[in-house]
Amino acid sequence: MFERFTAAARNAVTEAQSVARALGDRHIGTEHLLIALLDGDGPANAAMRGRGLTVEKLRGHLARTRGRGGDPLDPEALRAIGIDLDAVREATEDSFGEGALDAPPGRFQRGRQGHIPFTPDAKKSLELSLRQALRLKQKHISDGHVLLGLLQDPGFLSARLLTEAGVDIPALRSDITHLLTTNAA
Repeated sequence: MFERFTAAARNAVTEAQSVARALGDRHIGTEHLLIALLDGDGPANAAMRGRGLTVEKLRGHLARTRGRGGDPLDPEALRAIGIDLDAVREATEDSFGEGALDAPPGRFQRGRQGHIPFTPDAKKSLELSLRQALRLKQKHISDGHVLLGLLQDPGFLSARLLTEAGVDIPALRSDITHLLTTNAA
């Protein structure tokens, strides 16, 4: 299947590994693919930016989502005992670098080398990108098709992050489909 990927789509898949590694994650998920697409320069990037999305905004929603998922640095609990997490984070990052508090024990350390596997959802989204290309009667899989694959299942973290960021998923799907069919003509 990867032989059908355009250079931009291959780059997004490769960059997703770098995103996961930078976040200290052990797997490449749909959220990593989404950030990599938004950081690229193809139709997927254009469609998402056209809807007001930025890498910073997406990373912010991801951080908040992870915070609700059991982040050991619970700002509300710390505030209740008189600790300002923002001040602690700022002082720690001044001393130890950006993201020093982001990798809890047991997670990958930033910069670690080696293969990072895809989550089942990320694999499914890539399979769905092939289906999207076939649906549009296109022989290649571009970054736009990868984005359509990430939008297909509302259970994917990528789709949930976009919804939380205020992105109208059906409108984004329409935008990217239009870009893909216009560019193919």
